[in-house]
Amino acid sequence: MVRNVAGDMAELEPEDFYLLSGVEQGMRFSEWVRRNKLPDYADLTAEEIDYRIDRCLDRELIERKTLQYEGYQLTFEGYDALALRTFSERGTIDGVGSPLGLGKEGDVYEVQSFKPLALKYHREGYTNFRAVNREREYTADRDHVSWMYTARKAAEREYEAMESLYPDVSVPRPVDHNRHAIVMDKFPGVELARAKLEPEQAAGVLDLIYRELVTAHDLGWIHADVSEHNVAVAEDGVTLFDWPQAVPTDHENAREFLERDVANLLRYFGRKYPHEIDRDADTAAIAAAIADGSFETVRTFESQ
Repeated sequence: MVRNVAGDMAELEPEDFYLLSGVEQGMRFSEWVRRNKLPDYADLTAEEIDYRIDRCLDRELIERKTLQYEGYQLTFEGYDALALRTFSERGTIDGVGSPLGLGKEGDVYEVQSFKPLALKYHREGYTNFRAVNREREYTADRDHVSWMYTARKAAEREYEAMESLYPDVSVPRPVDHNRHAIVMDKFPGVELARAKLEPEQAAGVLDLIYRELVTAHDLGWIHADVSEHNVAVAEDGVTLFDWPQAVPTDHENAREFLERDVANLLRYFGRKYPHEIDRDADTAAIAAAIADGSFETVRTFESQ
């Protein structure tokens, strides 16, 4: 689990951020940044570098490796600190509050601004970098990528998708983006996996979700990772969140991803509400109807 660095921000000095930015710059070229390169990258003297390294090591914002050479790398905490500072300088957020959700691919915190918002740090690659690197479309054209690159690209993809979809699709309103972090509106409701629907509501809620996928497809996007864990259900509707794996509708595997989204939801509803939802409904036909905009209700596709 990555530690929340919000409490450290008041103690950090501008020169500490120069060092963190210097390490970040050096990591564009090497996984570990050589100690003798840091004065140039950070625009600090060698003596100042020594002091700043100690301060950042003490706060676990960087880590050191000494093998053939002395090298340094940002930790996720250090990367978080850089993003937080940028959001603060832009006036996007005034403070960080309690966690809203902590997971292996993202940590979400409540943040204060003109109203309560949500701050999401992407953690792709933190626990299983190789697997994420294989699966994510946005790393496919690079032979060597770092966890920092993977997390940043995930945030970029999610922010791009949400900007394209909001407000036509019920997604969180995107507010700001920097590095691997996104600031967005908090959204109402409870995760579908924890929602207690009445059985007679099941088909209607599933139809609502599929209709959101119709509009998303009309706007050129497929979620590509829909499940009961990234749909929120509230009294006034549903919200689809977590879009880092989203692909454009002209992607070579677009229909495969859409059918997988359809099947994931159908499997969940069919398992939890077996008397209301036919888990053997034709997923390919549902996906085709979503793609051509003709979808109305899952009832149409029930098996005979």
